[in-house]
Parts: sequence; structure tokens; C-alpha cells
Amino acid sequence: MADTREQDPVFELHVGGKMAIVSTVALEGRDDLSMAYTPGVARVCEAIAAEPALADDYTWVSNTVAVVTDGTAVLGLGDIGPSAAMPVMEGKAVLFKQFAGVDAVPICLDTKDTDEIVETVARLAPSFGGINLEDISAPRCFEIEERLKALLDIPVFHDDQHGTAVVALAALENALRLTGRAHATTRVVVSGAGAAGVAVAKILLEAGITDLAVTDRRGVLHSSRGDLTPVKKALAEQTADKTGRTGTLADVMAGADVYIGVSGGTVPEEVVATMADDAIIFGLANPNPEVHPEVAHRHARVVATGRSDYPNQINNVLAFPGIFRGAFDVRATAITEGMKLAAAEALAALVGDELSEDFVVPSPFDARVAPAVSAAVAAAARAEGVARR
Repeated sequence: MADTREQDPVFELHVGGKMAIVSTVALEGRDDLSMAYTPGVARVCEAIAAEPALADDYTWVSNTVAVVTDGTAVLGLGDIGPSAAMPVMEGKAVLFKQFAGVDAVPICLDTKDTDEIVETVARLAPSFGGINLEDISAPRCFEIEERLKALLDIPVFHDDQHGTAVVALAALENALRLTGRAHATTRVVVSGAGAAGVAVAKILLEAGITDLAVTDRRGVLHSSRGDLTPVKKALAEQTADKTGRTGTLADVMAGADVYIGVSGGTVPEEVVATMADDAIIFGLANPNPEVHPEVAHRHARVVATGRSDYPNQINNVLAFPGIFRGAFDVRATAITEGMKLAAAEALAALVGDELSEDFVVPSPFDARVAPAVSAAVAAAARAEGVARR
């Protein structure tokens, strides 16, 4: 039987990987060599040893991010291990370079141990200007990010959480504008309390959404449940505990204005039909949205997915390249909540007067995206006191 990979253009594109290291200086003779390497390089090394901050000026560190995974939550494939995760991490690195001129190095770690991951990344950190955590399963991803943020004075960003949250908020801001809704009176349901669901819920709260219910497989997160992780319990205290909403997904979908799915599975059409008029539905599971677009359009005014073959794609590439570009431009020590909100606002603003049901978020190929996001993030970093220049 013939190997079908030989006829598959996807495999052909991946032969030998998708990236390479390229020198930025010419090595055409002895003089070039003596400056790029020994003996000339020693002068630069001594200067950095005396003044470590000079590494930002005289090495690639200030423009380079580590894309780190343990391969436990890759795309919709789950725990496929570090080697199988490498094509995705290479892809992420290529996107960083293509959309924001940020150099990125994929690092796939052969451990699932939280302590080992934190220790390894912390020891690697001097080689990078930022850390992009990727495809690490919940709930470990929360602890890993928080511990690294506390340990390091460079940006640490878990894209599965915050990239999704930033783009979802940008799209929602425009969907609310289109449907004439106000933050304070909009009822939102977030289905899924993993990495993306928790981050989406948190950024919506930061943006002024107050009536928010978050659900997992057992229903609405509320503190009377005895099975909640610390992360879920904290989220319950900020959401359902304040509104008094309990029960199943179907219970809170009735009359809801907005549904944001980051859980997989399928929401029955009869449940979708109970939502408010002019509803907003974001089914972000890939490749199969929680509410199929055809079903969603029968009951909602604005529909978004994570797929590129439907309008309103909630794609993280709209966020993470520009966020790191902006952070690197001002040599930020962290990526704050304010920087994320600024990124979402910048994305939403790009839609402008072209706003319509099929256009609530810009295209990843809109050349304005990364510059707009990076400028907004840089300004927010300065305003929040985390910029070093």
C-alpha cells in the first residue's frame, strides 16, 4: 500500500521543518571573523559581564522568545508528547517572525512535572527576552505561568489562555456594539473552564462584564460545589457566586445574550434556541465548533468560530505576535492585564466603520494588526510602569 504522505502537500511543506537559523552578519574574511567571534567578541562579553543589561543591545535576546511546551494539550489532539508537538511549535515560531519580526525558538520539554518545567524554563531564561508557554494542559498551566512570572523579569505569556482571551474580547466588543448592548447588562455564558475558558472569563470581568456564568462538565461553577480546583473556585467567587446562577449549561443558556464555547462537545440546537434575541455565539472549538455555524446562524445575529473557512475567525495570531512585539519594543518586565486589554481594544478598533455581522474582528492578514497591537501594548506597558525604555 502506497504511503499517502507522499501525495499530501502538508507533509511536503513540513519536510526538514519550517524554520532555520540565519546569520545577520557577513563572514567574508578574516576581519569579519575576528569581530563576530574571537578575539573581538571577547570585548562584548566583558562589557556584558560588567553591565548585564547590555545583553539586550548586543545579543539577540531582546527580540527572541522561547515557545515552550510539554506536548500535553496540543491543538485538539491532546497529550501527544513533546516530539509530536514540535511541528506546532515550529509553526508558532514562524508566525512570530512573519507577523511581527520576533525571533522564536521552539522548545519541547520531555517532562510533565510542574517543578521540572518551571526549573528548566527558569534556567533557560537568560537566553530569551520572553517566554511563550504553549499547549500545556490545565490545571498545571496556571501554576507554571504564575510561578514563572514570579521568578522572571521578562514577559511570560500562556497563549492558550491569554491570546484566545484577547481576540475573543476584541470580537465581543464589536459584537456588543453591533447589537446595541452594554457591558453591565449583558448576560454571558462561557462553556469550558480550562486554560482558555478561565482566561476568557477573567478578561471579560476586567472589561466590565458582570453577569457571567462559567460552566464545566458538571455545570455552573459556584462555590457550593465541592469538586472545584482552586482556580475554578476563585472564578466561581467572581461569577456565579455574585449572580446566584447555578445548574446546567442549558439552565444558564436560557435568555443569555452571549455564548462563548471553549470546551468542545456539542450544544443541542434546542438549547441554543432559548438564547435572547440578537444573540452572539462564539463556538471556538477546532475543528468542530460547539455550535455549528449553520445552527448558530438560525438563532444568533453574530457568529464566530476558530476556523478559517467561516467569517469572524477568533485566531490567536491576531494577538500574540503584536503583544510580544510591543513588550519587546519597550523591554517590558511583564505582560500585564492592562496590556492585554489594550491589545483587545486595538484589535477591535481596526474594524471601525466596516463593522457588520460577518466582520467583528480583523483578518490575520490585515497588515495593520501587529503594528496596532504592539503600539497599544507598548503604551500600556509604559503607563503601568513595566517598561524599561
